[in-house]
Amino acid sequence: MDESLFAKLRQGFVGREDAVFLETIDGRLWRYRDLIARSAAYARMLCDHGLTPGDRVAVQVEKSPENLFLYFGCIRAGGVYLPLNTAYTLAELDYFLSDAEPKLVVVAPERVEAVRARVRDAVVLALDAQGRGSAAEAADAAAGDFSDVPRSADDLAAILYTSGTTGRSKGAMLTHRNLASNALVLKDYWRMTAEDVLLHALPIYHVHGLFTATNTLVAAGGSMIFLPKFDLDLIFRFLPRATVMMGVPTYYTRMLADPRLTRAAVAHMRLFISGSAPLLPETFRAFQERTGHTILERYGMTETGMNASNPYEGERRPGTVGFPLPGVEIRITDPESGRPLPVGEIGMIEVRGPNVFKGYWRNPEKTKAEFRPDGFFITGDLGRFDEKGYLAIVGRAKDLVISGGLNVYPKEVEEAIDALPGVVESAVIGVPHPDFGEAVVACVVRAPGAAISEDAIQRALQEKLAAFKRPKRILFVEELPRNSMGKVQKNLLRERFRDLFAQPPAMAGAAS
Repeated sequence: MDESLFAKLRQGFVGREDAVFLETIDGRLWRYRDLIARSAAYARMLCDHGLTPGDRVAVQVEKSPENLFLYFGCIRAGGVYLPLNTAYTLAELDYFLSDAEPKLVVVAPERVEAVRARVRDAVVLALDAQGRGSAAEAADAAAGDFSDVPRSADDLAAILYTSGTTGRSKGAMLTHRNLASNALVLKDYWRMTAEDVLLHALPIYHVHGLFTATNTLVAAGGSMIFLPKFDLDLIFRFLPRATVMMGVPTYYTRMLADPRLTRAAVAHMRLFISGSAPLLPETFRAFQERTGHTILERYGMTETGMNASNPYEGERRPGTVGFPLPGVEIRITDPESGRPLPVGEIGMIEVRGPNVFKGYWRNPEKTKAEFRPDGFFITGDLGRFDEKGYLAIVGRAKDLVISGGLNVYPKEVEEAIDALPGVVESAVIGVPHPDFGEAVVACVVRAPGAAISEDAIQRALQEKLAAFKRPKRILFVEELPRNSMGKVQKNLLRERFRDLFAQPPAMAGAAS
């Protein structure tokens, strides 16, 4: 019995092969029969180049329909798909290619020769942003029927490398069960149907755009408008024809800054979904007031896909990610002992379910360290459940600030600062301090034209936070550093301001 991801997703469009699967901004249409035929061509091409079940296919190319067909072709051929951020330099690429040892590598045409010199045992092919190149040409030549390579639910379907904000990126091994179970659960939970049209503006080298958006859409047999990237003109051009949009918080803040976002412009929409980074409660409320739509926020990660979601029907609470998805267990534990904590207390978020990955690629020690004996995965995220069962993410464990021996959760401080007039957003970090070990420091982005000062923020915080939680310094920055999915890179801020409280060297001749 074939338990592969593609076999599961294919059930969503049985009998609807002539329905539109994908439309590009130039009006070109691909139907589900094209998805079947073109992914078969890529599967045959990969096998012709020596791919055997379990071999890795590393892909660093711009977003295009051909990129998606290559992904599904890899799955159908029994390969393990390895998408790589298009922003990675050749030097960064070296690590992933040496660690994953792919059988085939597909890159932009201008990188073929440089990559070929780095991976002498792999086949290197090209694919550009228009879906042209030697990979597409080889698929053209391999067109024809293809019998999918049977896979078991526990076989690997993909390896996604973590963002690597601390130390080396780790390859999360995702199985066919992991990806299929998540897509099918989300399809039902978010009420996705064949009538839906997804406005797809996300990159497809990431869980959000490739798995959460694409797999879920295919499982429902719906269609999507495939934007090459997030662009406000394209968003408002195609929004009238969509029913669902998935995005990161930055998408929604930029839409709110555009006068084209009106109630009339989104009156036909069924659902707006946000993830990959925290959605500020202010953004949540502003979007609700402006459009009448309540953004649905959810929680996931590279290693697990989606874990929790605000409900489709019922209250969607700002500042929370809702409830555990069906089949997914979430508990809050003491980070040191692993002891479960009661409702309301902050602790480590641990997850267990069919969505949770198999482990880290060629890293059994790290895999063992991140799983409890009973199978719960230690996410590294801190959170708490409220009295109604809604989960709130407080931050990453590594972002916890311990100042003078007391724990400070950055999210709590950030929420207090972000609520102040004149503040766009903030990021709270810990930096070395000679007396406290770590000092709480807030990096704040002012609103255009705002004159809010460090003293004004400090005075406002006196009424909201205990003294040990209040920042020792408030620094104003033009913008917060973010990765491609909108997550604030606090490691860069910590590095930038690490010497903020460093004591100057003693003057020569001074008394010791």
